[in-house]
Amino acid sequence: MEVLNIKIEKGIIKDIDKSLKRYRYSTRSEFVRDAIRQKLTDLEKEELMKAAAKARGSSRHKTTDKQIHETRERLAKQLEY
Repeated sequence: MEVLNIKIEKGIIKDIDKSLKRYRYSTRSEFVRDAIRQKLTDLEKEELMKAAAKARGSSRHKTTDKQIHETRERLAKQLEY
């Protein structure tokens, strides 16, 4: 694991400290790592949704219900994690 130094406002630190007990985090570092993971996941989901919206209706050939269903299943699996 690598070290990353960041500066955070006192008010945010107080909010983090309150959340440590409430959400059962053992350390500030654990809380921040989890928040970063969640943000990265959210950004990836957003990109998938943009790609899906862009692809919708852009096909020049007829898309079958089966193909639509398979695509939805793949997206759902990617969004689950």
